[in-house]
Amino acid sequence: MARRKKIYEGKAKTLYEGPEPGTIVQYFKDDATAFNAEKRDVIEGKGVLNNILSEFFMLGLGQIGVPTHFLKRLNMREQLVRSCEIIPLEVIVRNHAAGSICKRLGLEEGTQLPRPIVEYCYKDDALGDPLVTEEHIAAFGWASQQDMDDILSLALRVNDFMSGVMLAVGIKLVDFKIEIGRIYDGDFQRLVIADEISPDSCRLWDQKTGQKLDKDVFRRDLGNLTDAYSEVARRLGVMPTNPPAAGKPTLVN
Repeated sequence: MARRKKIYEGKAKTLYEGPEPGTIVQYFKDDATAFNAEKRDVIEGKGVLNNILSEFFMLGLGQIGVPTHFLKRLNMREQLVRSCEIIPLEVIVRNHAAGSICKRLGLEEGTQLPRPIVEYCYKDDALGDPLVTEEHIAAFGWASQQDMDDILSLALRVNDFMSGVMLAVGIKLVDFKIEIGRIYDGDFQRLVIADEISPDSCRLWDQKTGQKLDKDVFRRDLGNLTDAYSEVARRLGVMPTNPPAAGKPTLVN
């Protein structure tokens, strides 16, 4: 049996043709990157943890009526998702100041923001994913005004869900980023949460100690990234047993 056709390989995932039309197999790699891939490493077990955590969050969102591209997890490293047209934006929701907003606005890291702030970045690695406004988005036709209204609503609903889930296990949701996809059914389109939701795409701090449990551990050389992600999985009750080492994608019929 031949391996399925590779569609795309990114920094953290590889996409393959799915077993049915309109589906994709999303394979989670152990690669870790930071600073627009200037810093790289392979962190054993990271892909397994991100796959299982993303499944947990996507299923939870589905249960509260937030549409996602997720269909099912296939194994420890792969999940089956709906094929969708990705809107070329990173949608960032910030609850506390961290990362680039501190540099841009002179805020002290950890400052609680007056309300959740939603920002948009144009997805282009060569340009460093620059911050853009709704005016840019409309002018260049990346999304319509109705799309933007829906994206804002989806982002804030994800924030409400994620904040509550994390608070219940003693973790502060500092910020996160999501991607939005379009799924077409004839002339009708709907927007869904796509890509992944994992510690790769969130900032997560312990409520009491402020310990970082996200990719900043790798960015700032603060310890073992797998240990940090494992702690998040352990608190959420989804810690895998004996995460396997990095390997080749399995075959999907």
